[in-house]
Amino acid sequence: MMIFDDSKTGDEDHLYSAEDRSKAASQSTWCSVVVNLTLSIIQIVLGIFSKSQGLVADGIHSLSDLVADFIVLFASHHSKKDADVDHQFGHQRFENAASLILGLILLLVGVGMLITAFNKIQNPESIQKVHIIALWVAGSALIAKELLFRYMLSVAKRVKSSMLVANAWHARSDALSSLVVGVGIIGNLLGYPILDPIAAALVGLMIVKMGWQFGWEALNDLMDKAADVEEVEAITKTLLETEGVIGIHDVRTRKMGDMILVDAHLEVDATLTVEQGHHIAVEARKRVLLRHRVLNLMTHVDPYQRPDLDHSQNPPA
Repeated sequence: MMIFDDSKTGDEDHLYSAEDRSKAASQSTWCSVVVNLTLSIIQIVLGIFSKSQGLVADGIHSLSDLVADFIVLFASHHSKKDADVDHQFGHQRFENAASLILGLILLLVGVGMLITAFNKIQNPESIQKVHIIALWVAGSALIAKELLFRYMLSVAKRVKSSMLVANAWHARSDALSSLVVGVGIIGNLLGYPILDPIAAALVGLMIVKMGWQFGWEALNDLMDKAADVEEVEAITKTLLETEGVIGIHDVRTRKMGDMILVDAHLEVDATLTVEQGHHIAVEARKRVLLRHRVLNLMTHVDPYQRPDLDHSQNPPA
């Protein structure tokens, strides 16, 4: 699933450095920390005071965001480290691991909210009428979380960070949960108290769905899932546009954080010298790294229209 458009190419495309991405992550995440800390305190305290389970559940959701925010800060700090002896391709996969942990946190929070809500629904006599102040808090939280989501998503798209996109949509799930909680509170005030725990259950379902989505995608990235078809096609096009490249085959990709590792076989004129073929491969790699979110391109030069014996089961002696 492409959450932002990665398929656009061109020399005008701006690729942000690890330092830029870390700075953007830090700024947007600290903003999220302030908002979520304030909201969680207000929602939980006033949720208990107003006897609204939905509002308390929403406050716990906001509190879980604080944990998620600190995970993002930790991952962005480590992912910008340069390659070393133990991590020769760099540390970008800290972002994939962070996205996986975010997904697991969402799953756990959502399941916990579902269990609490279903217990209330099974015992409707224990549901109390909520105070009107709960509605005002839910409405204020909805506005604050939606504004936070829009800000965080704009930053994530600008630097093209799937980890920040995941955290931004985490904020959007909060906005949706506040909307559902608000509806449940209105129903409770109108004489239908069971709508409050039903709202809490719906919030739990949304959180579980989002947690599964982010966790599954992050797990696939950690298992070397290939880049999106559109992006692979764009990289292939850039390679074919390189002077001296007649054809390509065996293009393979895998994710490394929000960057991509690429292997490709380049077909060149069979009469060229080794030095000339090497020069073409270097130029092709340079063009790809300039125009795409590619961390490294490993090339192999093959003679055009000659058998490629690299993958032969019985190579010549």
